[in-house]
Amino acid sequence: MSAPDAGQASSGGSLAADGHRAEREGRRLALDAVFEADFGQRTATRVLERRIVDEEISADAAAHARRLVEAVMRYRDAIDDRIGLAAPAFPVVALARIDRALLRSALGELLHCPTTPARVAISEWVELARTYSGEPARRLINGVLGRVAAGGTGQQSPMAGR
Repeated sequence: MSAPDAGQASSGGSLAADGHRAEREGRRLALDAVFEADFGQRTATRVLERRIVDEEISADAAAHARRLVEAVMRYRDAIDDRIGLAAPAFPVVALARIDRALLRSALGELLHCPTTPARVAISEWVELARTYSGEPARRLINGVLGRVAAGGTGQQSPMAGR
């Protein structure tokens, strides 16, 4: 293999890693925006746009965060219904704000971002739950996302076909 081919192979891997890094950063931004909006001072969209500017976020991370926030805002009632069906012992209004934001954001991606494979969305959001909330939330989110991904609660959104 010649040197240019080796460079192309490594840059292709680097591009994939950059894409994953951008999606991960987008998830964190979306979670922050959905969480902050739950306090009622600003919409998640306004919070997100402020963070994108203040933190000088990459275009790819910002685009993923915007998709997630849009899905959560547009389908929030349906997402909350899915949470209630998948975890009836945990009413959405009784959840800690961070756990509610984690579940809403995770289901927003799982149900309404068709380019993200379900197993990737589940893994990423379970890890965010472990980081931001702890082991009980990690188990709850893993269980809810697993049930929903298995098709146990309702339909996929019309947005998923985009």
